[in-house]
Amino acid sequence: MIRLFSALLFFAVALFAPHAPAEVTPPDELVKTVTLETLEIVSKDKDIQAGNVEKIISLVDAKVLPHFNFDSMTALAMGVNWRKATPDQKARLTKEFRTLLVRTYASAITSYRDEKFEFLPMRAKPTDTDVTVNVRVLKSGRQPVAIDYDMEKTGTGWKCYNMYVAGVSLVLNYRTEFANEVRKSGIDGLIAVMEKKNKQLEAGTK
Repeated sequence: MIRLFSALLFFAVALFAPHAPAEVTPPDELVKTVTLETLEIVSKDKDIQAGNVEKIISLVDAKVLPHFNFDSMTALAMGVNWRKATPDQKARLTKEFRTLLVRTYASAITSYRDEKFEFLPMRAKPTDTDVTVNVRVLKSGRQPVAIDYDMEKTGTGWKCYNMYVAGVSLVLNYRTEFANEVRKSGIDGLIAVMEKKNKQLEAGTK
């Protein structure tokens, strides 16, 4: 699972670095261009390679977060329990889930080394507003690893709301865990567990 999160992390950072073109960049072109640009940055950043978590988190905060739809991601992770949450609970759940994912990314980004990438043709119509972008991670002596991005077109450009590594969804991977906690102690109990985990992760990076 750590390997899966490591792969997710690098590609998330690569995919969602800021772009400001006059027209919306097609999602497959965005993935390819920014991944290759970010590859060079990460490969030359000795602090990131050495595990400077605070620098990694700053990178994620600046370049990744604005391009994720965390409301959609949290709703997917919560499943039917999302509809049971109050507006205040939804806001707190989204905040804690976002923090959890950022900390997960920060703990895994240093695993990137010399992987190569294959960007597959996107099968979508120009009018589509919900697409999947497919990438394959290639490393000598190993089977290719599939990285798939579910992306939606919004008023501010394309945003990611789910990612898969080798068929495993980053978001849905949390659904069973969240559902079990809600059954055990309710939505407020789940929020408390997430808050505790995030504090532990933060303390571990200091």
